[in-house]
Amino acid sequence: MIRAALAGVGVAIASAPLGCFVVWRRMAYFGDATAHAAMLGIAMSLALQISIFPGVLALTLLMAVMVIVLSGRGYAMDTLLGVLAHSALAFGLVAVSFLSGIRIDLIAYLIGDILAVSHSDLLVIWGGAAFVVGLMAWRWSPLLAATLNEELAYASGHHPRREQLIVTLALATTVAVSIQVVGVLLIAAMLIIPAATARYLARTPESMAVIAALIGSVAAVGGLRLSYLFDTPAGPSIVSTAAILFAGISLTGWISHRRE
Repeated sequence: MIRAALAGVGVAIASAPLGCFVVWRRMAYFGDATAHAAMLGIAMSLALQISIFPGVLALTLLMAVMVIVLSGRGYAMDTLLGVLAHSALAFGLVAVSFLSGIRIDLIAYLIGDILAVSHSDLLVIWGGAAFVVGLMAWRWSPLLAATLNEELAYASGHHPRREQLIVTLALATTVAVSIQVVGVLLIAAMLIIPAATARYLARTPESMAVIAALIGSVAAVGGLRLSYLFDTPAGPSIVSTAAILFAGISLTGWISHRRE
């Protein structure tokens, strides 16, 4: 349980600043498409008998780059993301079914198996979290400028396309380290829900990232506790806890606004 809690907090810290940019840029479906590509990465890793992390990282990066390249070729973004997301998930599940001699727990990959996290998994998760947070901190101002106004970013000497690639790299890393915690189907939720909740409480972009990390950490630890008490799947319990926090804070904010 201690390893599981540390893994959940690590994922929350990794996804918090990135989740803010996903919310600001309205990239929720982009995150979902990248996460679904992870299933194909899992199949490739199992077929090559390598660690899950490099396979998932490679495929999620490939998916993200494909979206960026094809988005300027006359494809509607929502249609393109829908096609790529569901195709990658379907091809991944089909590819896994062809693997012989390998015992696979598909449910663990789809919704996570945080209780099976090992010490080496923790090193990967926290190493990935440190990389993502460091990358976001290093490029925070250019990323913020490119998110708010591309012309302003160009005037400041920044290149929005390059910043988009940086977000893509951070997103792929976050997906790769989150697989075992919340699984393919729930990764996007951990990116979006804590950041969306923090939006009601924050006054600055920086405070929103910090609050999102705190909310994600509370959801991870609280969800694990609820999973233990009620014997429910850990990954969905974590996301459900985050959703309850979002609903409660949103309702409180709405009531306060009505009273004013």
